[in-house]
Amino acid sequence: MSAATTTSEHLAPKAVTMKACVLIDVGRLEVREVPRPRVSSRDVLVRVAAVGICGTDAHIFSGHANYHTDEHGRSIPLTIAPQILGHEVNGYVAEKGDEVRDLEIGDHVVIDQGLNCLSSARTPVCEYCETGNSHQCEFYREHGITGVPGGLAEFISVPSVNAVPIRSALDPAEAALSEPLGCVIHSCDAAQRAHTRYAINADSPQRRARTVLICGAGPAGLLFTQYIRRVLGYDGQLLVSAPSEWKRKFAKDFGADDVLDSNDPDLANLISEKTDGRRIEYLIEASGSGRVIASMPGLIRNQATVLLYGHGHVGVDLSVLNNVMFREPTLVTPVGASGGFQADGRPSVYARALSLIEEHKIDVAPIITHRYTSLDAVQGALEKDMKLPNYLKGVVTL
Repeated sequence: MSAATTTSEHLAPKAVTMKACVLIDVGRLEVREVPRPRVSSRDVLVRVAAVGICGTDAHIFSGHANYHTDEHGRSIPLTIAPQILGHEVNGYVAEKGDEVRDLEIGDHVVIDQGLNCLSSARTPVCEYCETGNSHQCEFYREHGITGVPGGLAEFISVPSVNAVPIRSALDPAEAALSEPLGCVIHSCDAAQRAHTRYAINADSPQRRARTVLICGAGPAGLLFTQYIRRVLGYDGQLLVSAPSEWKRKFAKDFGADDVLDSNDPDLANLISEKTDGRRIEYLIEASGSGRVIASMPGLIRNQATVLLYGHGHVGVDLSVLNNVMFREPTLVTPVGASGGFQADGRPSVYARALSLIEEHKIDVAPIITHRYTSLDAVQGALEKDMKLPNYLKGVVTL
């Protein structure tokens, strides 16, 4: 172990390997002994406390997506480069490099999994990092998604500026939702900055969205519901559609004015009635369902704002966009939790998300329906549990 690091025997025992959940092929996970990450002078080694299981993990696991690409943008097969998934991560600092001054051994931290110019102390920073769009960094890499080892392991090593301190006694399982909430915050910020006809809380009455529809009542849809109502203070009509009555109840409890069955063949007419014929001015697609995109032309007002958040849409013919485009909406397609950096170089959106959870402005505990205490449970979670009717969010605690 390098003399440039400080260690804790309890948090980081002297071992050269660790257990990790490794995706070795589509649909095939193995818990293996792998090399424990090394720590450079600017890094911290974090003993993982909790990792959220995300829809992106499910897409990679099932072979519907692979973001680990070569220099030509071609996906690298899992059989050639197995991956350690998990990007909604928090844990306790177990080891730190000798340049790290603002974190201590044992500190509980939320991790920004994205590696960008500030993470790498690169100068000058690229145009994207300079403008706060770190997830589009020219040199971007991402733990658990682009081939860099993720958090479904005993330890993860990240630059210290990627570790946001938790200053409360927050349950690690709840802290794991800082990343998805950060993505929701960034998405809403991006939509507010876009040049759109309709916006939430616009200064001009003509541009102010009177009707918002969130398609999907999974974790993302429920976080959007709370954020729009409780943080943005939107006081217009807020509708949520989902096929599950059980999930629709969550949306109602979190602030939706009305909830609708997305499988209702009369949904378009129902929305027309509820909006006095105007239809939806601001639509958030948070379901990842191609069928929802196909239904949009009957739901949205001309030149509506459409925030495409959900990923997935496997097997969907792109012609479903023809009638959507005919209505000339503004499509906003944000990714990740970009949003600039604090004075200490840490990601500001992650800090905002963490604060909202710590201050109980966003309630994440009810969204966590499944908790796992072993890496061995991840295969079943991705393969079976995510399809259960009473599943919202799974978190692995170690």
